[in-house]
Amino acid sequence: MGLAENLDALLVKFDITQEALARIAGCSPSSVHRWRHGAQMRSDYLRRICDAFDLNEDDLLSDKYGLAAKEHGRVPDGAIKPYASEPAYAPLLGRVHAGEAQEPDVLQDAIPVPYEIIKRHPQGYFLQVEGDCMDNVYPEGCYILIDPEQRPSNGSIAVVSIDGADYVMRRLYRGANTLILSPDSHNTEHEDMVFAATTEHTVEFHGTVVWFQASKDME
Repeated sequence: MGLAENLDALLVKFDITQEALARIAGCSPSSVHRWRHGAQMRSDYLRRICDAFDLNEDDLLSDKYGLAAKEHGRVPDGAIKPYASEPAYAPLLGRVHAGEAQEPDVLQDAIPVPYEIIKRHPQGYFLQVEGDCMDNVYPEGCYILIDPEQRPSNGSIAVVSIDGADYVMRRLYRGANTLILSPDSHNTEHEDMVFAATTEHTVEFHGTVVWFQASKDME
């Protein structure tokens, strides 16, 4: 089965839905459905999923060495056996607005996260999403894991502060003399926030979104 069986194993292992996996890959849920029924996966989707879950390509593509074989004890003799996933948590530090920039609330809590994810992002922390500016990717109310040490590439989703106080989550694009914070939403009223090199505003990067977890009332 290869990819199809390994994707089923991934959903069970990390306790996520097909829709959540689609958001991580940056595709539609129907694409994930097709992969689980024999369709091939594009290399950019494969890379995003591997990066998010700290996997290699064999974990998703291989019959003999993939996640399904590991989870069901079918790994050939001499191969490395899987270890049980450990429980892990990351702090929930506040809320971030996916819309107009504003001062974030401060919360005191902890959110469960797969050990494999927090191992890769040990300084990671959660923020809860408010607003619909990024709801094509992260629905309002979910928890996004931020890695403050991972610099965003063009198109990454990042959390930034504006003028040292107001925080916002957007897709980040850098030009030669321009910074663009772009929405990813079904709501067409949201517009790009554009900052030229000569602007009087200060935009400070606070981290890249590397994972998300649905809130309890969304599970």
